[in-house]
Amino acid sequence: MMETDVIGQALVRAFAQRGLEATLPDPSTISVRLAGGASANADIGSWREHALSYGPAGLEEAAAAYAEQAAKAFERAGADVPEAGLRVRLYPEEALGGMLDALVARRLAPGLVEAVVIDYPDAIAPLDRSRLGDLPEESVFGGALARSIDEEPHYRESATVHGVPVTHVGGAHRYVGAHVHVLRRHTGQAPRGALVSFPLPEYMLVHEIGDVHLFAAMEAVQELSQRLFESGDKPISPRLYWWRPGAYEEQPQPQALHGPLLPDLRPVGIRIDHREKSVSFLTEDTDELVELWMRDHE
Repeated sequence: MMETDVIGQALVRAFAQRGLEATLPDPSTISVRLAGGASANADIGSWREHALSYGPAGLEEAAAAYAEQAAKAFERAGADVPEAGLRVRLYPEEALGGMLDALVARRLAPGLVEAVVIDYPDAIAPLDRSRLGDLPEESVFGGALARSIDEEPHYRESATVHGVPVTHVGGAHRYVGAHVHVLRRHTGQAPRGALVSFPLPEYMLVHEIGDVHLFAAMEAVQELSQRLFESGDKPISPRLYWWRPGAYEEQPQPQALHGPLLPDLRPVGIRIDHREKSVSFLTEDTDELVELWMRDHE
């Protein structure tokens, strides 16, 4: 108990050094009185557990760093929404968990969500729905998507993986996944769509479904996506999706970005036993995709 009090008081002192009055309503909460008189609360339960590993000198330094970041976050939360700084970032669905309803976020596909975030010089912060005010959510998403796609530098290059052509869409930022909303830019006619994967925030993999054998294509993209997922920072998912062009892509691009429809992404996957020469389909949508591809190549 004494150690817990030491940790809490270190935080109180750290905020005081920044001119902010802080109190501890309970051991897991810190309440900070802001400049305008309002109070902001933060859950410090996880931080307390982390702080247990520090000695006295390390604790003071860690508390100072926490207070500095929290003070910036509180100040930003009270400011107007900086629309020019809004972007769209993809997350694995479990990463947002119970926060999903409180954020300007939506389910893009099974296991995958996209969220509007504020791109600060020193941080990326998901946008709370409570800060929208009178701003229409679809309009906010549309503007953030347009900026993520057209204002953030990106590259597109093609490579052959085990004889399978794969397009890499990448960038030195975490918003590349927004390009799923403009997949027509990265494929040809793609009557059967494409295999798409989002292993990392900086990469999107695309294989246009065509004459290359579907099983070879799926295996190659799955393996590449898994390698990237395991090697990068803040990975999203190694999962493979089947993009089916449809009503979303039939709209003019500005209307599509600012509207309620989303690209049609369906999880697919196979498991190949080369020794037994057998293939297992991992999802129902895989069955449909294989059936359509086989019909095209009879």
